[in-house]
Amino acid sequence: MKSGLGLSVQHSPDDSQAGRFQEHLEQVRLASAVGFDSVWASQHYLSAPFTYFQPIPVLARVAADAGRMSLGTGVLLLPLHHPVEIAEQIATLDVICGGRFIFGVGLGYRDVENQAVGQDPRERVGRLVEGLEIIERLWTGEPVSYAGRHFNLKDVRISMPPLQRPRPPIWMAANADGGVRRAARLGDAWLMNPHTTLPTLQRQLALFSETRKTLGKPPATEIPLIKECYVAPDTATAVAEARPFLGPKYEAYRQWEQDKALPAGESFASDFEALARDRFLLGDPARVREEIARYRDALGVTTIIVRVQWPGMAQAQVLRTIRLLGEQVFPHLR
Repeated sequence: MKSGLGLSVQHSPDDSQAGRFQEHLEQVRLASAVGFDSVWASQHYLSAPFTYFQPIPVLARVAADAGRMSLGTGVLLLPLHHPVEIAEQIATLDVICGGRFIFGVGLGYRDVENQAVGQDPRERVGRLVEGLEIIERLWTGEPVSYAGRHFNLKDVRISMPPLQRPRPPIWMAANADGGVRRAARLGDAWLMNPHTTLPTLQRQLALFSETRKTLGKPPATEIPLIKECYVAPDTATAVAEARPFLGPKYEAYRQWEQDKALPAGESFASDFEALARDRFLLGDPARVREEIARYRDALGVTTIIVRVQWPGMAQAQVLRTIRLLGEQVFPHLR
């Protein structure tokens, strides 16, 4: 099993944003030193009550400190962008990191983001499907003509193709069953989200695999999972220290109506213990090892991406989790 660090690019607006970004660089350097395999940055716009570092400039900068680690967007909200721009940007990032880029994409769920950039939220799916098709064709390096409902191109050739051939892998995030089927059709892997409990993930992974089989596609070679994670010397300390930061983050998700995007039967409980159960990785190294192994054995997870910081959390706590994961958790799971 490979390990990834999901940078927690949300912060309190009262913090020094320059200081927080320097902390991310320190986190990446430590993750590289203790054996993490990849580093990820996600995307949202208009992220009140938090700030939000955007993924493309973040990953371009951390590439200098990432060493041998792969870089990935986990995830980029493709319907908010023009595919020519993204094809060029991601190709550049793939060259910068030596052909170790993973293109994680998602549909998004917040109407306010779409409306702010002049897009009809009802057109999200169409823009995602067309945009991804165009990007894949542009990455061949050949001229592309395309006449779609949302995008039109005539003999467009991007400045530089990605280093990876035929292209960087595409991991598609999805919450609802329809999105999981779409990921099976359009992506190389389904990037399982951190909000859904294990029984639902098992059901949806079976749906993903069966959809690929029906379409005549080979089984996915990567099964990635994102999880919120906090490790301390003992479990009681881990829960007590994570609660003041992880709880408010999920309260913000409720305000964003993220819970409405969850699959049927899933919701964000208001009680922290209920919310954390079968959803977060909180504990001492042994407990977190056991929990990750449970997901690995149940789902066949090949990459676990952990988010180890939430708005307001001190850097010392974040670095301790990264170190404990790298030294006492992941070596037992490889």
